[in-house]
Amino acid sequence: MSIAACSSADLDSAYEACRLETAEWAKTFYLGTLLLPFAKRKAIWAIYVWCRRTDELMDSQEAQSKSVTELSDRLDRWEAKTRALFSGQVKDDLDMVMLDTLQRYPQDIQPYLDMIEGQRMDLSWTRYPTFEDLHLYCYRVAGTVGLMTQGVMGLDDAYTSAPWSQCPDPSDSAVALGIANQLTNILRDVGEDRARGRIYLPQEDMRKFGVSEEDLLSGKINEAWIELMIFQLARAREWFFRSEEGVRWLSADARWPVWTSLRMYRGILDAIERNNYDVFNRRAFVGKLSKALELPRCFVIAQSR
Repeated sequence: MSIAACSSADLDSAYEACRLETAEWAKTFYLGTLLLPFAKRKAIWAIYVWCRRTDELMDSQEAQSKSVTELSDRLDRWEAKTRALFSGQVKDDLDMVMLDTLQRYPQDIQPYLDMIEGQRMDLSWTRYPTFEDLHLYCYRVAGTVGLMTQGVMGLDDAYTSAPWSQCPDPSDSAVALGIANQLTNILRDVGEDRARGRIYLPQEDMRKFGVSEEDLLSGKINEAWIELMIFQLARAREWFFRSEEGVRWLSADARWPVWTSLRMYRGILDAIERNNYDVFNRRAFVGKLSKALELPRCFVIAQSR
């Protein structure tokens, strides 16, 4: 099947399914996408759903009952399907919207294959000895999203037309934002991840601050835990800061949405602090009022930077 064989109604229906899935599972992210022009937001919804389906191969409830061999086979089949998609082969609605997105916003397959490799890490990695190890994981499962979406967002003409400008590589900033988001996810979800037998906080950091694995698994909140979390929050914020430099080089119609997503997601770190670093019993999130207040702030920031 090819895009040419699909009716516009079928394609619109498939994009609408992607919109609904994004709205349900990524509320903060979805709000940011609504600030994009319609064509760009559709593409971002399609990419998000591809990423979510990739993640679900390992993290859905149904996946929890599968053996390592079965999960590995699923990833192999998904990789083969992805390679076929990039060669123009369409088998279902998600393939259809992804191929349409790739035709409108051409990009390389490597970030998609790297994300699948990130899921493979979850087959054997339940602990991360160093931040270097965790950084690789964060790049694969989230930094890649920045690379997937940067072609959709587009660059300001000044990025390439101003020879006097000392412009950073926009890919570096895109990857940094993905890593910042993933570090935020890890800190927010410590309690949920321990229930699945996973600890993403680097073991070297836990030793440095005197937090044992038993402390974490029992949800012990003491001075050592708070100091560890303060350190981890500062690291995540540093990655958000690294990502900011590239936002001003995005196309004008993408800067407001990206600033909004960036600042709202970073707000989860503030929520963790307000919860007194209790990520075992309380889920950190950004409230509706805070989101509403951020929209005009981000609009102003997008015009001035």
